Amino acid sequence: DRGRGVCVGRPVPGIQLEIIRISDAPIEQWSADLQLAGGEIGEIVVKGPQVTGSYFNRTSSTALAKIADPQSAGFWHRMGDLGYRDAHGRVWFCGRKAHRVVTAEETLFTIPSEAVFNTHPEVFRTALVGVGAPGRQRPVLCVELEKGVDTAAVQRIYSELLAIGAECELTRSIKRVLFHPEFPVDIRHNAKIFREQLADWAAEKIS
Repeated sequence: DRGRGVCVGRPVPGIQLEIIRISDAPIEQWSADLQLAGGEIGEIVVKGPQVTGSYFNRTSSTALAKIADPQSAGFWHRMGDLGYRDAHGRVWFCGRKAHRVVTAEETLFTIPSEAVFNTHPEVFRTALVGVGAPGRQRPVLCVELEKGVDTAAVQRIYSELLAIGAECELTRSIKRVLFHPEFPVDIRHNAKIFREQLADWAAEKIS
């Protein structure tokens, strides 16, 4: 609730896990200087006997997800998930790399930011999206209210959400809030929000 992410615990036995600096480009070979210090948010990578070296007939996907490690003759797999390791060795999840919002001043991460706003009792869930090109994105908080909330309360809730965001250093730059009747989600499970669709919707709303 204070924007630290979601604690997912420690790596299981037999799996090596590291946090590396965030990049959208392929990384051909493992290097120790890729690793970040504890507490820094980066991409989660894993290595172990069940980590494959490639995808079948998907060369471009392999290049983006696999890092060869010549010293061990193995491979690191880039999870596409962002997070950090705390002082106790626990891993904290901060959202998908593809969903981060990169403004001219900072990078915002979805899961920590949304958790701050989700503390509002009349909010069912939120989704942080970026409008515009990475590096110049505008952060927009999409909000789905609890069922039965009176539409007359929207302006009050809007003001309260801005106040909640202003109280947390992580979310102070989020000034744009849009209310959506029902988030688009994966039909297989309602927890996976189609943020790309929401981003397109938000772009139309604020254009």
